[in-house]
Amino acid sequence: QVQLVESGGGLVQAGDSLRLSCAASGRTFRSLASGWFRQAPGKEREFVAAISWNYGDTRYADSVKGRFTISRDNAKNTMYLQMNSLKPEDTAVYYCAVQGPKGTYDYWGQGTQVTVSS
Repeated sequence: QVQLVESGGGLVQAGDSLRLSCAASGRTFRSLASGWFRQAPGKEREFVAAISWNYGDTRYADSVKGRFTISRDNAKNTMYLQMNSLKPEDTAVYYCAVQGPKGTYDYWGQGTQVTVSS
């Protein structure tokens, strides 16, 4: 079993920063990659950022590139999303996810709310 516990969400003003954390427990945490997704009210869930656990290479959605940074601490089984220069359009429920053996995102956190006021 894999459990992902998120923290760090909250209500902030535009231009502020937040750091989301995703702590994993269980035997199968490390895999091909892990990432962050978000879902705004009335919209589909979208990709935000991902990181390879083996090599640390990263990729980002165009909407957050240059503002968000994904990182991980393998020893702590924890993944982070540093969010700078937050905008109201960043408001969403943010989910962390980890790939399973097949390379699909099989493990998900419960989501944490990020609200950015103008």
